[in-house]
Amino acid sequence: MLFGDIETALAAVTQTRSRLAKVDALAGVLRALSPDEVVPAVGLLTAAPRQGRLGVGWRTLSSRGGTHADTSVLTVRDIDETFTRLTEIGGAGSAARRTALLDDLAERATAAEWQLLIRVMTGELRTGALEGVLLDAIARASDRDGAAVRRAAMLSGDLGETAVVALTGSVDDLAAVGLVVGRGVQPMLASTAGSVAEALEIAGVASVEYKLDGARVQVHRRGDEVRVYTRTLADVTHRVPEIVEVVRGLPVTEVILDGETLSLDDDGAPRPFQDTMARFGAETAREIALRPWFFDVLHVDGRDLVDEPLSARLAELDRIAAPWRIPAVTTDDPETADDFARSALAAGHEGVMVKGLDAPYTAGRRGKSWLKVKPVHTFDLVVLGVERGSGRRAGWFSNLHLGARDPHGLFGEPGGFVMVGKTFKGLTDELLTWQTAHFSERETGEVPGGIRVVPDTVVEIAIDGVQRSVRYPGGVALRFARVKAYRSDKRAAEADTIDTLRAMLPASGPDDERMTR
Repeated sequence: MLFGDIETALAAVTQTRSRLAKVDALAGVLRALSPDEVVPAVGLLTAAPRQGRLGVGWRTLSSRGGTHADTSVLTVRDIDETFTRLTEIGGAGSAARRTALLDDLAERATAAEWQLLIRVMTGELRTGALEGVLLDAIARASDRDGAAVRRAAMLSGDLGETAVVALTGSVDDLAAVGLVVGRGVQPMLASTAGSVAEALEIAGVASVEYKLDGARVQVHRRGDEVRVYTRTLADVTHRVPEIVEVVRGLPVTEVILDGETLSLDDDGAPRPFQDTMARFGAETAREIALRPWFFDVLHVDGRDLVDEPLSARLAELDRIAAPWRIPAVTTDDPETADDFARSALAAGHEGVMVKGLDAPYTAGRRGKSWLKVKPVHTFDLVVLGVERGSGRRAGWFSNLHLGARDPHGLFGEPGGFVMVGKTFKGLTDELLTWQTAHFSERETGEVPGGIRVVPDTVVEIAIDGVQRSVRYPGGVALRFARVKAYRSDKRAAEADTIDTLRAMLPASGPDDERMTR
């Protein structure tokens, strides 16, 4: 397939707000792909090349290509091969070889194709072609049931491979995609409730569990082989030998466990999240030990549990890993749950999770069967830009431009982000140094006083509330926002939405005239 066909389809997607029209445009591309083009094409459509990070930045890309092709000649295979060669370059002279490859690619692309390739290679593809739309397009192109396609993607954790099965396999092949011990599964996600009582009203009889300020882990064991994945399904087995050791000691042969890991101080209290993430992200560090807490089990010795109620899954978890289960109480009594929530806070944790006992494990989905309750308002937002610091912060990137996810395109492009505020509060010298280096590599343009960046960095922001605003297009602004921690374990697609923030606004009234700027 010519890359120009993908460029034309994505242009059509950008120009319409109709979900059905987006699905039709993408389905047309998918139908025309040969089997070996499907995975690379899905990577191009989602700005997530199958090769991963390509090691090229916006400045390098934007300075390429004074001359472009007049007509489309680049194929999907051409681009895939070039991306592979880019990731293989290393050693002396690597910069010159990388530049030569990019110059050749730019010259073979039309001007429109090159602009799209820049967005693909920098990860900034704001077309509304998000995973949900593409899943619907895969179902349409393959004439398969949408629910079956979504389930296969969730259980396989791989959108490209799901597309291959749907487009080239049979209905039975798609239905056969299930849990595989050793292959990461998209994790189930939680929504937010304002109080324990509110959460119990929704969930009914529930497992009320400590909400840890830790890193999500999914652990697979087959025999003596153990693999540990993050919430984004990155394999971090080599970084967490203490977790591997714990799971090897469980009385099972095969298991998939879901949980959190957290580092503790000498008194057994949780260390700050930054300490856990520093240890979690280190390749060899062992000074700080990580302790796992498991709260769910998806598979045990040949038995898949995702469709069974939480009560059955917890019974299995107690049977095989009771010493490592997260502290919890089963109740539908608000007073009992409140007492337990206070004990979680007293132990230094964030709050509680309230989980309905009747609910199955809905991989990759955020629903009302898991609800988090935290006394301090914190939200996962995406950094859209950074401003250069001044005074003591000169030489650093300081003020962060914060965006909430806009899944329905109510305030811009569907699947994009809408700005809701700025903050420079809560940044230590260590974080300033890190974010300056990090965002320098993710530049995609300029903003007043700074740079626009690839919107893929999630930061946890604590706020005192929200207020109405005419300054920001979403009509809402954060109050007293401060950085709590960067969440390298989360994807931008998991950030909180503008709808969630707007739901916190006070009811309409006379005070609405006094919107802040």
